[in-house]
Amino acid sequence: MAKLALSLACWNYDRTRALADGSVQPDGIDLTCLDLPVEETFFRMLRHREFDVAEMSLSSYTVSLFREPRRFVAIPVFPSRSFRHNAIYVNADAGIRTPRDLIGKRVGTPEYQMTAPVWIRGILAEHYGVPVDSVTYFTGGEEEPGRVEKLALDLPPSIAVRRIGQTQTLSAMLASGEIDALYSARMPSTFGGRVARLFPDFPRVEQEYFRATRIFPIMHTVAIRREVYEANRWIAQSLCKAFAAAQRRAYEDLGATAALKTMLPWLTAHLEEARALMGDDYWAYGCEPNHGVLSTFLRYHHEQGLSKRLLAPEELFAPEALESFRV
Repeated sequence: MAKLALSLACWNYDRTRALADGSVQPDGIDLTCLDLPVEETFFRMLRHREFDVAEMSLSSYTVSLFREPRRFVAIPVFPSRSFRHNAIYVNADAGIRTPRDLIGKRVGTPEYQMTAPVWIRGILAEHYGVPVDSVTYFTGGEEEPGRVEKLALDLPPSIAVRRIGQTQTLSAMLASGEIDALYSARMPSTFGGRVARLFPDFPRVEQEYFRATRIFPIMHTVAIRREVYEANRWIAQSLCKAFAAAQRRAYEDLGATAALKTMLPWLTAHLEEARALMGDDYWAYGCEPNHGVLSTFLRYHHEQGLSKRLLAPEELFAPEALESFRV
């Protein structure tokens, strides 16, 4: 029986590399892997559905579930996770010394619906008393002008979002003081000097956040074009198993001590520290192990006007994939 030919667009991560080099192959699938930057993958998949399977912003995917027809279905695989206290940048002259100093300020964000800012706004509101609607948001390109929201948004009137000019960039505006702060997954090119982090000691702050919440924020999931999934529902389970196998190889490589496979001098110490704090499977896949993380994200998404109703984590994923990680 011939294998099903599918394309996968995903960045070159250690946890997905075994899929890209073919050393792990999903059952019944002939997978063509495309190594693309995340912004390109998201744009091409959300706008044109160019790939059969793709890494996708968790927030963009969630927004897409409120559009008809529903174009995608996800599996509980998370290629990107990141703490986000480190992704809040401020202009040193804006008088922002504590999170509450953000209230009333002008805050840049490439897109309001991006996953990283969803987490940042939620954390600031829940843990630091900075209401989501207490700032004015400015959206547009961080380093290149002209960026727009990938999906049209219908936000509550209390949330003020403004587009920056066609020739402006958020990075330059932060440095010049035209905006006071920036929430962004990418470090702005103007970082340094007048542009600093709100939390300079972010590793300590993020570790304290994890101890208090047990949350390691999820940034991206893996989405399948719905018509491909509906015609071959078995692929959800097959892809889950393959992504999990590829991830196990990455865990093994990180644990190698005879020769370091990653260019970090104290990799072994970093790994031991992460495991001591977060457990051996600190980058867990699956819905059940991430139920609390996903529930928190979905609550933030709803509170910020991006979800028309509060979703349950199980509603995000193909039902065939919900038990994939219990084998």
